[in-house]
Amino acid sequence: MGNFVLNFASSRRCILLLLVSIFVQGGEGSIGVNYGTMANDLPPPAKVAHFLLESTIINRVRLFDTNPDILRAFAHTGIAVTITIPNDQIPHLTKIRSAQQWLKTNVQPHIPATNIVRILVGNEVLSTTNKLFITGLVPAMQALHNALIDASWDRQIKVSTPHSLGILSSSTPPSSGKFRQGYDIHVLKPLLTFLQSTNSPFMVNPYPYFGYSPETLDFALFRPNPGVLDGNTKMLYTNMLDAQLDAVFSAMKLVGFEDLEIVIAETGWPSQGDPAQVGVDAQSAEDYNRNLVQHVTSGYGTPLMPNRTFETFVFSLFNENLKPGPTPERNFGLFRPDLTPTYNIGVLRHTASSTTPKNSGPGPVPVLAPASPPRSHGGKLWCLPKKGADPEALQKNIDYVCGLGLNCGPIKQGGPCFMPNTVRAHAAYAMNVYFQAMGRKDSDCGFEQTGAVTAVDPSYGKCKY
Repeated sequence: MGNFVLNFASSRRCILLLLVSIFVQGGEGSIGVNYGTMANDLPPPAKVAHFLLESTIINRVRLFDTNPDILRAFAHTGIAVTITIPNDQIPHLTKIRSAQQWLKTNVQPHIPATNIVRILVGNEVLSTTNKLFITGLVPAMQALHNALIDASWDRQIKVSTPHSLGILSSSTPPSSGKFRQGYDIHVLKPLLTFLQSTNSPFMVNPYPYFGYSPETLDFALFRPNPGVLDGNTKMLYTNMLDAQLDAVFSAMKLVGFEDLEIVIAETGWPSQGDPAQVGVDAQSAEDYNRNLVQHVTSGYGTPLMPNRTFETFVFSLFNENLKPGPTPERNFGLFRPDLTPTYNIGVLRHTASSTTPKNSGPGPVPVLAPASPPRSHGGKLWCLPKKGADPEALQKNIDYVCGLGLNCGPIKQGGPCFMPNTVRAHAAYAMNVYFQAMGRKDSDCGFEQTGAVTAVDPSYGKCKY
């Protein structure tokens, strides 16, 4: 396959916000998006935040700046927000006072309402080859972390920085991965030491799109292919992303940091390319991103990192029509400006449905299950609030179920289902508790027409329905 790694340059909404969170051996795999704004046709931030919360299972957003309008828009949603300090600001943040002032200006006005969980110091800083940025990177990260400690925010907000795979001097086979000489000891080892000491992840931007050729397209898109054998480990790689991640892991292991969490800060595939480009179309983009989501949350891990999930940010939320460069640069988006999907990768929420007639007469009518609901393995069913159900009615459902003495402990503070702390999310758990306890009859999910039966398991993370 050649060098396939380095060929590239309290809100009252939400029910399944964390559906894609999967916990495997203590590691969390969840799906986020990069929310870029280099466009003149994007919807207002408040509309975007509402859409992500109500209509998708995306639970994390990465911003490329600290746009206050966007940060305000995500207030009270529970969505985890990552913010970014531009590269050119790094030299100004190496002193504690400057870092404290930056936090006071860009973070303090928005927390705790907005769930800011991570500050990224620059983006692909080592690839800039700017000595001022590179030498200031770790000191700026340390200064920001110390400022977070002073403000008692260090447990909630972590500091990291994303890297391109250009930090590797060797990547094929994956087991031979190593960091570039000079950067390995003088920059990356101190950086990794900082990340380890602060319980922060090492973040990378792996893009099989920039490493594929027409011959390796299936390998890059997770499609069926013969695979590539690592001659050193005798391990077979069936997709390029695993090879890229394992090359990074091998480089980290070489300098003594194999236990550090790896987060995929960016990856994606464009849906439109320039003429004669092979594999740059909507179907290829759908294949890559759909398979990506399934793979990183599956718990299979990679050949060198088995039984792991990876927090992953897909690039990107929208096409960005003002980005310079070739056509693909403007066409990485999952959604159009009108919030319709560019293609379907499985992140739109499955909502419970009902066959209750619209004109069903006066009085409460039990909600019926769909005539032929899609059955899960084993045929299990759950009861969830209908989309658009009134929050006051849902609160009454919570009060009723919990007042019966059924187990509502998981949705109390500190319980595994407490977050997201919204009426809809808590009602989902409570209504299903009642539905299961009563024998899972359709009539037990009526709740005065606010509930409906579904075969889609709403469990997420440690919250089991």
